[in-house]
Amino acid sequence: MLQVKLIVTGDDFGYCPRRNQGIVDCFLAGAVSNVSLLVNGSAAADAAKLARRYNIPIGLHANLSEGSPVCEVLKKNSSLLNQDGFFHGKMGFRTALSKGLLNMSEVKQELKAQVELFHELTGHLPPHMDGHQHIHVLPEVRHVFAEVLEEYGIKYTRVPIEPGLQNCDWIPPSLMDFYLGVEEDSFNTVDVFTRHGIRWPDIYIGLSTMGKNMSVSNIWSAIDTAIVEFTSKAPWPAHSTPQSRTVTIELMVHPGYPSVPPVGGCGEGPDDFSQSWERLHELQTLIKPELQSHYKTRNIQLCSFKDL
Repeated sequence: MLQVKLIVTGDDFGYCPRRNQGIVDCFLAGAVSNVSLLVNGSAAADAAKLARRYNIPIGLHANLSEGSPVCEVLKKNSSLLNQDGFFHGKMGFRTALSKGLLNMSEVKQELKAQVELFHELTGHLPPHMDGHQHIHVLPEVRHVFAEVLEEYGIKYTRVPIEPGLQNCDWIPPSLMDFYLGVEEDSFNTVDVFTRHGIRWPDIYIGLSTMGKNMSVSNIWSAIDTAIVEFTSKAPWPAHSTPQSRTVTIELMVHPGYPSVPPVGGCGEGPDDFSQSWERLHELQTLIKPELQSHYKTRNIQLCSFKDL
């Protein structure tokens, strides 16, 4: 039987106390196996303490798009900031990048400052590092991001290419356009990350199962679709059969109890998604016993990047 190692990563750890509590509750219920920390989040220090207390595997969710930088010299006069003194935002960052307005040496400075702060908060370097709002696979940024990972010896990242995404007819067209843009950027990033010796799980899932689109059956079918597609394409070694191989998957999730303003965020208060019922919906779906029993019957073992 094919063995599947599944990393269920709770993103945005450190965003606010209610997000932290929701992610910890999921971890203790065996529904999340790994977390990604926003070091510029308003509750980052608290999140790091919780990770230590409960022995939660934790990596870095590098953030260049929401809130404030952590690098002191970039907090005032920097190409990474808008006129209000905050990062440009999810789409604003992409627009500024496409216009050539972002200084890549400042991007590198901020990424390194976030790795250093992560080390300060947790006492260790991150075993994995990905990008908030998928900024790490964008043109130009991908090269700088890869350099920083290689410099610090961070082995693992995330490459958000989701099998079967285009067939998910429940995703609204505007969101699908954004997701397909993320996928295209990811395809163009593979060679860059490979050249720098960076690795990532065989399969990524998380765009089609986000927020209100998360359900037990959606997670099941996303995993099944991805495994079928992967095993049909994978160049298996001559001496092995697909049945004797291990496949690694990362499922990106965003569980939590909804943020209550003004508490939370990364310097400018919590955003709409963090305040919505969709966070709680993800939490309630992930802890359902039928999801856990599905993992067992399908020989799916939950783990973290440290276990790869």
